[in-house]
Amino acid sequence: MSTVTKLPKRKVNTPSSTAAGSDSRAMLKGQQTKATIVDAAMGLATHLGLEGLSIGVVAEMAHMSKSGVFAHFGSREELQISVVREYFNQFEQEVFYPALAAPRGLPRLRALFEQWMRLVAGDIQAGCIFISGAVEFDDRPGPVRDALAGSVKTWLTAVLRAVEQAQEMGHLSAKSDAHQIAFELHGLILALHYEARFLKNDNTIARTKAGFDHVLERYATQPSSK
Repeated sequence: MSTVTKLPKRKVNTPSSTAAGSDSRAMLKGQQTKATIVDAAMGLATHLGLEGLSIGVVAEMAHMSKSGVFAHFGSREELQISVVREYFNQFEQEVFYPALAAPRGLPRLRALFEQWMRLVAGDIQAGCIFISGAVEFDDRPGPVRDALAGSVKTWLTAVLRAVEQAQEMGHLSAKSDAHQIAFELHGLILALHYEARFLKNDNTIARTKAGFDHVLERYATQPSSK
């Protein structure tokens, strides 16, 4: 009896599998292009503000056509919202998540504030979108303002939670108003940005650190260690 040699089966690219692969590659390319546009827009927004963004200028920065940028976002407003979301994502990566490595309580609150202060101080030449955006959209209802306000509120809620954990751990007085403490810490950051960026005053970082220590001393159950 003759032996029939079986050849290995060849993988056949059916029209449906080929189309799926093409769609996947196109989707990935589209996501990469969109990320490039958002990066260019965010770089502009930190210098010119969200209101300084335009489809034309962003297209030029991203080395694309206006129609190409418009195809990914559809409107200047949607581009602004995408910038706010990406800025918040990077803010979380640089400030919030690193601070989680610190123990709960005062060490984590201090880490949050120091990372927050370092980011804002690093943005002095460019500007913080959360702060400049608040000036641009404070009295202008709409989706961009909602995205900005939502991002800031989410962050301040995290700061408030860190304060409450410090109270739970006995590092800050449980009788103190946690909202007031968080309010004062936020005020220090706003003062840092205003003094350094607008007034160009020296020693603003040192003064901000001293202000943070003074807040802790007022609300601590025992003197804070500097």
